[in-house]
Amino acid sequence: MLKWIRPLLKNAFAWLLSIVVLIPFAVMLVNSLKTREESYSMTLKLPAVLQFQNYLTVIEQGNVIPSFFNSFMYASLSVVLVVLTCSMAAFVISRNDTRLNRFAYFFIIMGIVLPVNYVALMKVMQVTMLNNTRLGISLLYTAMNIPISLFITCSFIGSIPKDLDEAAIIDGCGPWSLFFRIIFPLLKPVAVTVGVLCFMASWNDFMMPLYYLNNSAKWPMSLTVYSFFGASMQAQRQWNLVCADIVLTSIPVIVVYLLGQKYIVSGITAGAVKG
Repeated sequence: MLKWIRPLLKNAFAWLLSIVVLIPFAVMLVNSLKTREESYSMTLKLPAVLQFQNYLTVIEQGNVIPSFFNSFMYASLSVVLVVLTCSMAAFVISRNDTRLNRFAYFFIIMGIVLPVNYVALMKVMQVTMLNNTRLGISLLYTAMNIPISLFITCSFIGSIPKDLDEAAIIDGCGPWSLFFRIIFPLLKPVAVTVGVLCFMASWNDFMMPLYYLNNSAKWPMSLTVYSFFGASMQAQRQWNLVCADIVLTSIPVIVVYLLGQKYIVSGITAGAVKG
């Protein structure tokens, strides 16, 4: 009897967790299609008439399209830098187990738990003349995502046999060709995993552009939600438009996650089997 009760309880628990996670997004989606008066209550009650023009209003008034390209540039550049730097660093650290490399590895991954000092970071950004620049915010996102990405990549590279390196060297590969022609193609699952996580973290970030971008023309989509929310609070409390803006901001992240989901699962499985 326990054979069918246990899977049933597991499935029920999984469905319950899924519903709890999806409720906030459902609230945003439903209220984004309501009139201003209907959205005051912020409930899951369906609107009398679907107000799709809320999205057109947000796109026209919220400066969404330029902000979309800003977010895409910041997230894409940080993904490329994180994947390349972490892959190369993880390869060197994993293949050369010296005290210096171990110290560098643990020093970098300490960033997973250490908080960001925004005051000191502002001074560094000013000294390096990266404050209020697109390159500066992209480098900030890169630095924020390197610790966890290096941790994941090192664990994966450690499962790749060193015999591949020796065979490639015997065949005439140098250090660069060994990495880019032999090792890097094998890192596709973990590279996609790191890339998706980095993209989501960069796209959803709110604090960094708020502190280090003073020009609204350089703001990402996350800050358009903030500016629209502030305007609505002072004037009309248009929660329907706020919800529409949040939904538009969330769509690219959901798409990227769905595209990379199968690679994330395959990367975790490949690492487990090789270990």
